[in-house]
Amino acid sequence: MQFGIFTVGDVTTDPTTGRTPTEHERIKATVAIAKKAEEVGLDVFATGEHHNPPFAAPANPPVLLAHIAAATQRIVLSTATTLITTNDPVRIAQDYAYLQHLSDGRADLMLGRGNTGPVYPWFGKDIRDGLELAVENYALLHQLWREDVVNWEGKHRAPLRGFTSTPRPLDGIPPVVWHGSIRSPEIAEQAAYYGDGYFANHIFWPKEHTAAMVELYRRRFEDYGHGSADQAIVGLGGQVFMRGNSQDAIREFRPYFDRAPVYGGSMSLEGFMRETPLTVGSPQQVIERTLGFRDYVGDYQRQLFLIDHAGLPLKTVLEQLDLLGEEVVPVLRREFAALKPAHVPDAPTHASLLAALDGPEATGEAGEAGETAQSVPSVDRWTGTRAEDQNVGAAR
Repeated sequence: MQFGIFTVGDVTTDPTTGRTPTEHERIKATVAIAKKAEEVGLDVFATGEHHNPPFAAPANPPVLLAHIAAATQRIVLSTATTLITTNDPVRIAQDYAYLQHLSDGRADLMLGRGNTGPVYPWFGKDIRDGLELAVENYALLHQLWREDVVNWEGKHRAPLRGFTSTPRPLDGIPPVVWHGSIRSPEIAEQAAYYGDGYFANHIFWPKEHTAAMVELYRRRFEDYGHGSADQAIVGLGGQVFMRGNSQDAIREFRPYFDRAPVYGGSMSLEGFMRETPLTVGSPQQVIERTLGFRDYVGDYQRQLFLIDHAGLPLKTVLEQLDLLGEEVVPVLRREFAALKPAHVPDAPTHASLLAALDGPEATGEAGEAGETAQSVPSVDRWTGTRAEDQNVGAAR
């Protein structure tokens, strides 16, 4: 099972000091958080995509993720949202394939429609077409990564005639895709149709809603012939804030909760913890609450925590990562592994997909979440060229 963090990149005033970080500070802090996540042993770092204040999350996530790839060795770099509705699928295909090469396969992406209505007209789209755009644009993206030459015609962009997206996916294997959603059953259906991962954001809604969405995805995954329902690829979001004891955690986090725009001031901290997966307390409470997610979604493959929002200073976020890495995730790994049946797969990675394609020797000793392939085929699947032939030509 993969454990990691995701960021929405909000630039929020710290209510305890009255200080608002600059965009530059927030961006640099995000890089520090990603590097720390790898240092403490997490598997995944994911970033949101935003195009408006008060967010410093990248408008083009591959820029941030490529920078982090150069500063890390193991961690999987993902998006918490790639806007499949307002981004051109051709640009997504090319940008994320390029990131896949730069990161040696440590890149995947989570598609979503976003939660900011005005972004649609900024990119010449109509929010009323949101679901239609999500379906059509992903159909094209899926094709662009799997076919050398694409001929395509749809409703929402210009046709393509004899088009080849470059660079081609690393080793001929498209990046792993998760379809993220909070409330749209159509997205769960889409994920099931393609046999892709389904990520239930799981941070604002009660468990009954999340359970119903995951159950729909699992049932339709099986209906489409990708495997049994319990083999479907599920990810969950979550929010945590920890201190050594629950009283200290609640006391410290309360002003951030009370004043953070993301929570809207509609409910008390205690009420929000009761009605949603937000857990503010000790590491043991986070462990127990997270293990409880399995009770209503079944065995799942990816758990991402939100820990850097609401104006929390970088020092505090890094302390949260220490607690996750030292006290929480090791226990969760052990407990989830003991509970998972052998026929339930792990989260797909580039390394695991390459191993399935070329045999176990393709990854050497790799295969744990976040590790990349240690060797690749000698002949490029797409161009038919060999590196040694190119070298000979260069020598001449």
